[in-house]
Amino acid sequence: MPARVFVSLLTSSAGRLTAAEIGRAIQASPAAVSGAVRYLVQVGLVVRASEPGTRRLAYSVPEDVWQHMIASRNAQMARWAGILRDGAALLSGSPAGPRVAESAQYFDFVVGELPGVQARWEKYKAQPGQ
Repeated sequence: MPARVFVSLLTSSAGRLTAAEIGRAIQASPAAVSGAVRYLVQVGLVVRASEPGTRRLAYSVPEDVWQHMIASRNAQMARWAGILRDGAALLSGSPAGPRVAESAQYFDFVVGELPGVQARWEKYKAQPGQ
């Protein structure tokens, strides 16, 4: 259901829909839409805003959603790398130590590379015809 809600928002002409409009678009119950929207807001794929002149809420996909999502995951991977480094230190001398240390190195590598990837994306997006 979250995927159906997300796609309905991503492909809507207006770029924003109320819960009732989402339900009609995907032929889903209000409860199903509510649960899906709650999850999508929680993970950052959807934002809610007051519908002008009403008390209803409208939902939309935020601008640069993927950049924000990846940046959030990058911070999470940085935390994982730290936890894994601590674990590798505790397991030093055991057969598991090098495996845990390599996992930490992987996340350190990805965390270090992502800012460059994001910068290249911005440069690519700014090119004419993109």
